[in-house]
Amino acid sequence: MNVPRRSDWWRGGVIYQIYPRSFQDSNADGIGDLRGVIQRLPYLADLGVDALWLSPFFKSPMKDFGYDIADYRDVDPIFGTLADFDALVQAAHVHGLKVLIDQVLSHCSDQHPWFTESRASRENARADWFAWADPKADGTPPNNWQSIFGGSAWQWDTRRRQYYLHNFLASQPDLNFHNPLVQEAALANLRFWLDRGVDGFRLDVINFCFHDAQLRDNPARTAAVVYDPAVNSVTPYAWQRHVYDKSQPENLAFLARLRALMNEYPGTTTVGEIGDDDTLARIAEYTGGGDKLHMAYGFDLLGPRCDARFVHRVIERFEAAVDAAGWACWSLSNHDVPRVATRWQLPGMVDRGAWLRLIFALQLSLRGSPCVYQGDELGLTEVTLPFEALQDPFGITMWPEFRGRDGCRTPLVWDGSAPNAGFSTAARTWLPVADEHLPLAAQAQARDPGSLLAFYRAMLAWRRVRPVLCSGAIELLPADDAVLAFIRRDTATDPPQALLCAFNLSASEVRYALPADRVPTELDAPPHPLPSGWLVGPTLELPPCGAAFATL
Repeated sequence: MNVPRRSDWWRGGVIYQIYPRSFQDSNADGIGDLRGVIQRLPYLADLGVDALWLSPFFKSPMKDFGYDIADYRDVDPIFGTLADFDALVQAAHVHGLKVLIDQVLSHCSDQHPWFTESRASRENARADWFAWADPKADGTPPNNWQSIFGGSAWQWDTRRRQYYLHNFLASQPDLNFHNPLVQEAALANLRFWLDRGVDGFRLDVINFCFHDAQLRDNPARTAAVVYDPAVNSVTPYAWQRHVYDKSQPENLAFLARLRALMNEYPGTTTVGEIGDDDTLARIAEYTGGGDKLHMAYGFDLLGPRCDARFVHRVIERFEAAVDAAGWACWSLSNHDVPRVATRWQLPGMVDRGAWLRLIFALQLSLRGSPCVYQGDELGLTEVTLPFEALQDPFGITMWPEFRGRDGCRTPLVWDGSAPNAGFSTAARTWLPVADEHLPLAAQAQARDPGSLLAFYRAMLAWRRVRPVLCSGAIELLPADDAVLAFIRRDTATDPPQALLCAFNLSASEVRYALPADRVPTELDAPPHPLPSGWLVGPTLELPPCGAAFATL
């Protein structure tokens, strides 16, 4: 069994994100499904991850590909049935894998029965279940809030002659969490899936549940807009400080209620997605105290910056804000941002494989729970699709300055010689299989002991026998232009454990002076073929894209 038997398995457990539409098609319709996931569970077990996270598979009109839910308690027919889901959970547990599923609490589809009833009149039983507001005297929206997908966050509704709030598409109305009945309904939906055996939830944009009840305007940003992969900088959304449209204080009490529900199901967990003006501080707040979210992730490592000083600063800021209970989930790719193999470019890089091995070793060494996006273990690159092939409404609207999220969502490649690379036998797949991915197919890499996939397996196995990397504290060593170095330390073990970790995030050989009281007597051998450093007195010398580990 890959999964630790302790109830806090999630603390340091490795999560693998599955985007079901693009993972494996079992019924030849060109779209991945739940039976396809079952088919590939042995692959995930062999990889050595602890849990899988399934992006939405619920009934939906698919305007935002499942993040617009029309029925929180049923499976969309394109993915299968509830019986298929139950079979998936059972099979995953047999393979020693936990199952986390997406939950989108802050908004739903405009085709959900709740919204159909709410928009029918101002007096019905669910009239206050969504964020409705009257227009200003001149008929304009009630405030200046912007949608992440561009334009006003308010949509006029002719039935109620009011505006409703939508932080995303107009077809994704925001629920009104100021109404206690909405909170009860959201928690009841979580309980439905917990009773079916899920091991936890990834909570989509969980800091968006509450909005300012006074509907105050957001202030403008006074500083220059910095690229934020969670919010494309070509939209006006990035020009505001988001003081009132999300991350409201009332959310903390709701998260405490959510955690109390999870505590009724020992061994379950929550991963919150948080996009905020200060995401690291918000993660610390939402995971601190041990009474809200178990862990959360943001977008600080999902942008283009990957230099040693930047990563050092991200960790430093988070550790300064978080308490002992707080916990991050570190992801380098997901379904919303360009793939890390393309996004993180190392100046002067010659050996791309060495670079990808290094950043995975780094990801597994940070204090937190790593999350691997499907295909990262194969080194898949971001795909550039022609406009006519796009499916993502964000990209279609923002073309050509922003090409959307389809480039990281193309089908996974299993067998480079099979039709559609083994993903589907359909004549046409929902997004095209990328020709550039065919040489990276899983079947070929599984046969090659020097492949990136082989390294992922070896690195995950190497980490599993070093519990200090799963639960230990982190002590950053001095910042450097090229080297990120820290010590993972666990004083709760007998004897206490300490592991030096150092990574050369450059394409040149470098030297790094270790503090006098942090010099090991010898280095541990990392999994082959990760280039290893060497000691010259108190100085650590690292080859390009090299790493060093040492027990202290």
